[in-house]
Amino acid sequence: MERGREMSKKTSRRSFLYQAGAVAATAALGGWPGIARSSSTELGYLSAVQLAAMLRAKDISSEELTRHFISRIEKHDKKLNAVVVRDFERALAAAKQADAMLAKGNSAGPLHGLPMTIKESYDIAGLPSTWGVPQAANAIAQTDSAVVERFKAAGAHFLGKTNVPINLGDFQSYNAIYGTTNNPWDTTRTPGGSSGGSAAALAAGLTGLESGSDIGGSIRNPAHFCGVYGHKPTHGIVSSRGHQPPGVPPGPQGPDLAVVGPMARSAEDLALSMDLLAGPNLLNAPGWQLNLPPARMSSLRGLRVAIWADDPLAPVSTEIVERLQNIGSTLSKLGAKVSDTARPAFAAAASHETYAGILFGITTGPGAELKYFDYTVLHGQRGAFRMAWQKFFLDWDVLLCPIATTPAFPQDESDINARTLLTNGEPRPYFEQVFWAGLATLCYLPSTVFPTGLSQSGLPIGLQAMGAEFDDRTTIEFARLMANELGGYQPPPGFA
Repeated sequence: MERGREMSKKTSRRSFLYQAGAVAATAALGGWPGIARSSSTELGYLSAVQLAAMLRAKDISSEELTRHFISRIEKHDKKLNAVVVRDFERALAAAKQADAMLAKGNSAGPLHGLPMTIKESYDIAGLPSTWGVPQAANAIAQTDSAVVERFKAAGAHFLGKTNVPINLGDFQSYNAIYGTTNNPWDTTRTPGGSSGGSAAALAAGLTGLESGSDIGGSIRNPAHFCGVYGHKPTHGIVSSRGHQPPGVPPGPQGPDLAVVGPMARSAEDLALSMDLLAGPNLLNAPGWQLNLPPARMSSLRGLRVAIWADDPLAPVSTEIVERLQNIGSTLSKLGAKVSDTARPAFAAAASHETYAGILFGITTGPGAELKYFDYTVLHGQRGAFRMAWQKFFLDWDVLLCPIATTPAFPQDESDINARTLLTNGEPRPYFEQVFWAGLATLCYLPSTVFPTGLSQSGLPIGLQAMGAEFDDRTTIEFARLMANELGGYQPPPGFA
């Protein structure tokens, strides 16, 4: 019922987007002659939209593509440890079924035959969902999560699941069950967390598509560290049923602040994924409708862009600040209206204090949770901040800012409460950088992280584009347009 209601409202628009994406993908493949048969390296780096177009055109079979990604995982994942749960046998069976369907002229949807992976914390029936918690090492999911259901309904199948930190609570991705995941740009550094395995697998070309989750930057931080795309949706528009800690029954939606959302090698993949994933959960399906507005722009000319490059509450590395300033100059030259002083009408410290109060009330566990009265006070304060953002986005289309204070930092598995990060030569508190995630998270705003090129030391720098509530298409489209100026995703060396 949930899926049926959603699909009936979206079919015409989705069909249009799918066909348009296919045309664009086919055109894009003009620069990749004979790729399906002769250039395995590039095949692993294509976007999901491009791969889906190849599958539909029968330039490659689903079984061939699935075996290709399996071989890349077996070859390259030894140095990354990203795809920690592997389900190759079922993936190959699903690929053969997809090929048989296509041979008869049938298609399951816009991702028909596409192999992908997903964050370990999502339920897939028959696979472990441990959240990296040792006591839950034998926890096997009985049903698929809502996101898995929707990807499967679009024709995708799953190669396996990717690594996370324990309880999804770190900017790194390691745990006692699966070990440590490394960044493909520098294996001594973190890929981020908590969707670190997702970002590493995408960057290294081990999967066609991914999906993460985010409460403190867990989609956006790894996308920045690994040089890929990630989208934190407006809160509540993608069901997180089947994404819950071990032992917690699968409810229709997760806790306050938390969202689930796509990760990919292109903004086009994010847009398609959101068209597939956004919709009602089981409880609100009878009366719930979603009508996301179209993107505010079709080009960068005339766009109104605010830039928040640095803040005393979470000082940012000089190189990231300069990257933001340079992008602001580029946008101005392209005809955008740019301001580095425009801000919503509230004190940043007050917003962050409210966010931190709710966040740590959720994440610190039994004995430290928020009392209901305290929560209602914080929730009331948030209402004022939401209204300030709503007014701000009447005058500005997107806000650009960092998602983390530095590029990917060296692996550090010391006491999490004693860690620091070196920023501009100065040790700073480890969790200070969550300030940048909280700007969007507290007030349910969408945020898309997009790659902007490498740092002087050869590490990716990603930035987040924030928008008004429900302006998901605007932030994703901005990321797509920026790829034309900055180059978008680029593969890390050493994974050919």
